Amino acid sequence: MPGPDPHDDTSSDHEQFEKEQLAQDRDAAGVDTADVNDTTARHLVDDLIDVDVVTPVPEDRVLVHEPSGTPFNYPRQLAVFHRGWTAGRDADAEGE
Repeated sequence: MPGPDPHDDTSSDHEQFEKEQLAQDRDAAGVDTADVNDTTARHLVDDLIDVDVVTPVPEDRVLVHEPSGTPFNYPRQLAVFHRGWTAGRDADAEGE
């Protein structure tokens, strides 16, 4: 009796399907930052300053994201970073 037909092997199809599903999961878990305009960013940064997550350093004209220690020149950069940073921490917490 001859061996299995190599054309009937679907193992690579299953692996490709799994890779595609994982990529879709990563995309779905992503954070949408397209809606962060200057006004939204300024409000978020003001809120973060109020709760001591961000420290303004006027003499250097930077905003420091305290949990990460990362400085930013513009509120919008900081707002986008903070959203991504928060989403990353939330994803890590879910994975534990």
